[in-house]
Amino acid sequence: MNKQEIVSLAIRLFVLFIVITITASFILARVNKESPQNPILVACVGDSITQSSVYPYELSLQLGEEGYTVRNFGVGSTTVCLDSETPYMDTNAFQEALDFQPDIVIIMLGTNDAQPSLHSYNASFVNDYTQIVAAFQNLSSEPKIWIVLPPPIFSNQGGAISPEYFANTIIPSIEQVATQNNLPLIDVYSALADYSDYFYDGVHPTMEGGKLIGDEIYKALKPTL
Repeated sequence: MNKQEIVSLAIRLFVLFIVITITASFILARVNKESPQNPILVACVGDSITQSSVYPYELSLQLGEEGYTVRNFGVGSTTVCLDSETPYMDTNAFQEALDFQPDIVIIMLGTNDAQPSLHSYNASFVNDYTQIVAAFQNLSSEPKIWIVLPPPIFSNQGGAISPEYFANTIIPSIEQVATQNNLPLIDVYSALADYSDYFYDGVHPTMEGGKLIGDEIYKALKPTL
């Protein structure tokens, strides 16, 4: 290769380098614009009403993609009660929610604690719920935490769950948790009281029910955003 060919090759390589640099810069700028480097992280904690409904997705739409990342940490059949067979605190999702280091935590648990087999453990419900809250309060991200009153239970599922016990014992206990810990309360229970047709089995929300839950939670968060 003679000197002229070497110079020509060097020029082509330099031009290629400039093109690659400009292209990479354009792509990176676009990624940064579409995916903020420091989004506000929102953790949705709960049971199957969180895991299997559209409410976390609806909430993400309400918040808008720009600046927020909403994650669903719901686990079906889980309870607040630590003496049940499926405490939420024993799940991988609970640890994943902590590792997520959220800026905002939305906790909606308690429905499964209305099972008749767990009624005898109700005395520890407030303390057990407070342990969940404390785990998030101790995070270095210092998240804002909202407690949610879950939607009503419209069916006893063949005796597997008690709507009356839920209304008369679990709901007041969740309110007590919020009061004792000085945390804001989102009353999804009252908001959906007249929407039994938004629950396909009397417990789990349809898409319309999940959307309504997401709307209620967003309305509660909006003044603080």
